[in-house]
Amino acid sequence: MSQLTTLAAELEARVPDAVRTGASSAEFTTYRCGGPLEVLVRIERLADLTALAPVFAAATDVELLVIGRGSNVLVTDHGFNGIAIILGAEFDNVIVRHHKVEAGGAVALPVLARRAASQGVGSLEFFVGIPGSVGGAVRMNAGGHGDDTAAVLRRARVFDLDRADMLDASVADLGLGYRTSALGPRAVVIAASFAGVPDDPAACATRIDEIVRWRREHQPGGQNAGSVFTNPPDDSAGRLIDACGLKGLRVGGAVVSEKHANFFVAEPGARADDVRALIREVQRRVEEETGVRLEPEVRLVGFGG
Repeated sequence: MSQLTTLAAELEARVPDAVRTGASSAEFTTYRCGGPLEVLVRIERLADLTALAPVFAAATDVELLVIGRGSNVLVTDHGFNGIAIILGAEFDNVIVRHHKVEAGGAVALPVLARRAASQGVGSLEFFVGIPGSVGGAVRMNAGGHGDDTAAVLRRARVFDLDRADMLDASVADLGLGYRTSALGPRAVVIAASFAGVPDDPAACATRIDEIVRWRREHQPGGQNAGSVFTNPPDDSAGRLIDACGLKGLRVGGAVVSEKHANFFVAEPGARADDVRALIREVQRRVEEETGVRLEPEVRLVGFGG
């Protein structure tokens, strides 16, 4: 019996029906492609996380992958030989009080933006254009339309799976930078608090509508994970890719969007390895032509070097 099989049995014994084996990663990522997850654990309640924590803490040599909305993850077609974690219902709540917003780690960012706006809380509207989760936003300091998570975040509740312990982290504790944080792969963001500004709900709704309109006009739909590369200092990854004439470049079922060059679309039937190969080819050509090496923003799981 393999170590992962043993761990799956231990996890299932502690929280029945929480474990799936061999689930397709395509089911949980916005690229809608990728190989199987060896072990998938869906954690519905904080009590379940607490019950499972000793097993995670003991499995120090097993790779963990926390999946939010799957909008920044690509898993190789060979699959992920570790334990993937998804947060469920108890982590999907939003509470607005006195222009402060408390949200669970599984809350979709567009839901957060619209809920806050409907109750007269402004400054969170930019989240409507980011197809991730609250936990993902904290982990990577997600941003868009001139704002980022660090500007509105006040605190985050983080469960450390190595220590089986909860910590209440300030923005300074989190070490937020451009699309980065100090959170390791064995840290799970279970909730976060945000401070908005008092505003007219109608004005907030208008700003949300404008962001949605802009997205539809300038960014592609379909199976993609948003921006593929982080922006280099004082430049734009999309501008560099476009300047190199790479819009429409294709590898298998993966193609550089004609609408926004830093978005790669996985067409129906595309493989994760197609997307990865396209990322590498664009990276190579841009560096060859401009001297700038673009760094992926998408988390590439299981592809090795």
